[in-house]
Amino acid sequence: MSGIPLVSLVVFLPLFGGIALLFWKNAGEDKIRKAALVISLVDFALSVPLFLFFDSSTSKPQFVEQVSWIPSLGIEYFIGIDGLSLFLVLLTTFLTPLCVLISWNDIRVKVKPFFALLLFLESGILGVFVSFDLFLFYLFWEAMLIPMYFLIGVWGGPNRIYAAVKFFLYTIAGSLLMLVAIVFLYNLHEAQTAKATFNIFELYGTDLQAHQRYWLFLAFFVAFAIKVPMFPFHTWLPDAHTEAPTAGSVILAGVLLKMGTYAMLRFAIPLFPDMAHRFAPVIIVLSLIGIIYGALVAMVQPDIKKLVAYSSVSHLGFVMLGMFVFNEQGLHGAVLQMVNHGLSTGALFLLVGMIYERRHTRMISEFGGIAKQMPVYFFLFLIVLLSSIGLPLLNGFVGEFLILLGAFRFKWWIAVVAASGVVWGAVYMLWMFQRFMFGPLDKEENKKLKDLDAREIAILVPIILAMFWIGIYSNSFLRKMDSSINESLKQSKPAGIVNLNK
Repeated sequence: MSGIPLVSLVVFLPLFGGIALLFWKNAGEDKIRKAALVISLVDFALSVPLFLFFDSSTSKPQFVEQVSWIPSLGIEYFIGIDGLSLFLVLLTTFLTPLCVLISWNDIRVKVKPFFALLLFLESGILGVFVSFDLFLFYLFWEAMLIPMYFLIGVWGGPNRIYAAVKFFLYTIAGSLLMLVAIVFLYNLHEAQTAKATFNIFELYGTDLQAHQRYWLFLAFFVAFAIKVPMFPFHTWLPDAHTEAPTAGSVILAGVLLKMGTYAMLRFAIPLFPDMAHRFAPVIIVLSLIGIIYGALVAMVQPDIKKLVAYSSVSHLGFVMLGMFVFNEQGLHGAVLQMVNHGLSTGALFLLVGMIYERRHTRMISEFGGIAKQMPVYFFLFLIVLLSSIGLPLLNGFVGEFLILLGAFRFKWWIAVVAASGVVWGAVYMLWMFQRFMFGPLDKEENKKLKDLDAREIAILVPIILAMFWIGIYSNSFLRKMDSSINESLKQSKPAGIVNLNK
């Protein structure tokens, strides 16, 4: 694959495809939908060689493209893939065509800008996962915000403006905090080495005083914790999920939230490893609170979409826990669980969107007995639900098991508390499923429901196959990330004892 700018093609094809859609004059809505689907499918096809030709024996970035961009400031166009980002890139390109398909009949107004923004969003997220230049990373991080804001604010539900503004304000607050930290770190490194650079691998070795590391770590951590979103920075998420169109919810849950967990692992921890260890007890406690709190609040939600949204707070608490126990099992589980959550929660939002398209309500009390009316929907929903609660042979089990194993090796009581979150997760999911699917079919609207059509089945089947693939043959994924995770563990080891008076 040498000589082919494969990563650039994957990142920028959706961007240029979206621009082409906007400038396509006199194109009918069906042509716009088909073109968006073709662009997203081609992008997924281009990303597959990243997996097939990925060398799992090295932790070094692969498919690297490194060109000086603004030499006077040390800014480079430096992108590539390693074991930490590989599957997040694939997850993004995998989910986007499914989002196009789920929006086929759902989006009836402003069709052209909707699909263009969806493709712009894909490019922004992909850029975050492949950037090794901190300035470039920040550009993509901010660029992603704009299309997501409009997807919620224009095509969302009744309270879409409130949800979009809240999402924007939370995210921009974290972004500006991160920008200050990036500029400060850049200037400190330049003062020490007389070399201007945003290259993350060079910045890893910056010699900082303890109080500088303290505040810089907090700035990066808060910016990324908002994006995760981690308790107590999570309050924007349920509103954004509930009001977003189905495709927006799938992308938001599937990959956008992983930008926070990925950035924590790529930047915050290796840049300031001693502070990561110093704050680890607090972060672990917040993760455990998020796991339990998210599950308990999900349990009392009358709106099925809001229930799934709060489940994300719980599931991503597991990811944060896996990262901050600082062992191989926990970190493997955290990276894999990012992908697992994207598949299972993304599929849940797709299923909710399919039933909402038929009934135009998401209230659990408005359903009941639809297992008889929609047997295919019932069967596929059951598989996705079992994946979400971590049934063996499905993807959710592998990630949660590794995280709990890592937590147990760190401190046994942490694993016990986290495991109770798994139990609560099963409780709220199964209780919702029982009320939603079973009981008497006593509402006239439900008696007229049509089962899934071929398009909807085609959307769900690839995700379900991926769930079984990870659950049964997880080593095909874990092996690819081994070297990068071992390198990440080395980087996360603090050099010495923290002394704030240094």
